[in-house]
Amino acid sequence: MTAPIIDFTKLAKAHWQDADRDNAKRVVEFVQLIMNDHNFEAIRARQKGQPYKQHNRTIPDGIEGVIKTVGNLVKNSPEFSYDVKNVFVDGDHVILHSHATLKAKHRGDEKQGMNIIDTWRVADGHLVEHWDAVEGISFTMRIYSLMTGGQYRNTNGIF
Repeated sequence: MTAPIIDFTKLAKAHWQDADRDNAKRVVEFVQLIMNDHNFEAIRARQKGQPYKQHNRTIPDGIEGVIKTVGNLVKNSPEFSYDVKNVFVDGDHVILHSHATLKAKHRGDEKQGMNIIDTWRVADGHLVEHWDAVEGISFTMRIYSLMTGGQYRNTNGIF
């Protein structure tokens, strides 16, 4: 099975300045690698030695926390993927609005999966901070969120 490909050219906005485009592209490439390709070694290489502050309280700080969380999800749902619907840039912050699904057959089905808003802060070309809001769309995903969302794994605030 092939991983979905995020087409940055369809998401880019004509009014973006070069820095906006660069930041957005870095975030989209990151999401492609980790969420669709599940290429954790490439993520480690890109983020090596860089700080990564996590504001999703259920994920430990640092890039290894994200890799472990997504890795565990992919073990249970190897077809997990992100379909990025919109990209917004405000200075060093990049926001993605995405539809995540666990099964390939659910891709494009707005009654399945999760509605996710991710925000990253980019500094010196590196993703250094992340916030998200996740809404389970289907009953199964709402139950999954309740089951997995209870333990705090970092002390960062959600705002």
